[in-house]
Amino acid sequence: MTVLRERIGEVLRSRRVQQGRTLREISADAQVSLGYISEVERGQKEASSELLAALCDALAVPMSAVLREVSDRLEVDERAHVRPAGSVHEIGTVAISTGAVDSCEVVAAA
Repeated sequence: MTVLRERIGEVLRSRRVQQGRTLREISADAQVSLGYISEVERGQKEASSELLAALCDALAVPMSAVLREVSDRLEVDERAHVRPAGSVHEIGTVAISTGAVDSCEVVAAA
């Protein structure tokens, strides 16, 4: 399962590294502790909207661009976890067979 905070951290780190900037520089510009930014980048801490805004300002990147990239990465993750139509998923003693997008059929487990 993909965790949103991990994708946000990846994008923030990617942007920082692309700019050739250190955590120390971003920390000073955003007025946020270096350790906390490091935890956000590693996906260990959730970034509040205020923190995200401060980091985006420090990186001179629009928050919308960061969120769009996060969204794109999540979409890739979601597509990788979608099971094809017609596959059977066992849940306890019941199996659910997925057909077309508009239907779902419950079948007895074998």
